[in-house]
Amino acid sequence: MIERLALIGVGLIGGSLALALRAADRVGEIVGCGRARANLERALALQVIDRIAEDPAEAAQGADLVFVAVPLGAMRAVFQALRGHLGAETILTDAGSVKGSVIEDARAVFGSIPPRLVPGHPIAGTEHSGVEAAFAELYQNRRVILTPLPETDPHALQRVAQMWQACGAEVDLMSVAQHDEVLAATSHLPHMLAFGLVDSLARMRENDEIFRYAAGGFRDFTRIASSNPEMWRDICLANREPLSAVLGRFSVELADLADSIRRADGERLLEIFSRAKAARDRYVDRGRIEGPRSGS
Repeated sequence: MIERLALIGVGLIGGSLALALRAADRVGEIVGCGRARANLERALALQVIDRIAEDPAEAAQGADLVFVAVPLGAMRAVFQALRGHLGAETILTDAGSVKGSVIEDARAVFGSIPPRLVPGHPIAGTEHSGVEAAFAELYQNRRVILTPLPETDPHALQRVAQMWQACGAEVDLMSVAQHDEVLAATSHLPHMLAFGLVDSLARMRENDEIFRYAAGGFRDFTRIASSNPEMWRDICLANREPLSAVLGRFSVELADLADSIRRADGERLLEIFSRAKAARDRYVDRGRIEGPRSGS
């Protein structure tokens, strides 16, 4: 039971955590803090939070757990606002999708990694944002990756894992570096492809005709290009080395595909398509791509 939860950032991710914990009867008071007062007022009206705090320091007062769900570019400023205002037993965790930058920000602000900081990343979301997009089932049967460090208090790690499990999520443990490499390939790269494709087509002279005849496959593939541009700019900058590497590798594969088409190499195309279909079918059959389990 979390007697008092402080949410720094009350949008899709933070709001859905609040709703999931309420549904599981695992939280008492929820205090919300964020940049947009109108969004916080809406969160209060929707009973996602119980009261509004003016700043992170106020929100953290008396909190069992502080959950930071802000864009990566705002993470350091939040840590600075929290410095000196966290209780001795208060657990601090986050939802940042690049863990290396979060760790770097924590070290820069606190001087060392606070023992009760548990870096985390829920692998869940939609292309929508804001508290009105939040729903209690967002984390059910989804993975949450925690990236504890040698300094991390085992009890704090256990509490954060239990919190996510109460929301219906499966918790995995990874190193910071492994997390950022895996997410560069499985999340960040697909977003780059969607953004890049839509931008490329939008700049073509005949773009009205192109988009008029776009069918369901185009809509499905490019759905994530409707995601928050500011957030994805921050993710690219924060995870630039792993993301650049995987983009480079993909560009080589794409060039090979283009060359196979140009040479009318049907055998090579069939090989690529069959291998991709088999991998995708395995993914669909399992419901998700399997990865490291907790404790591995």
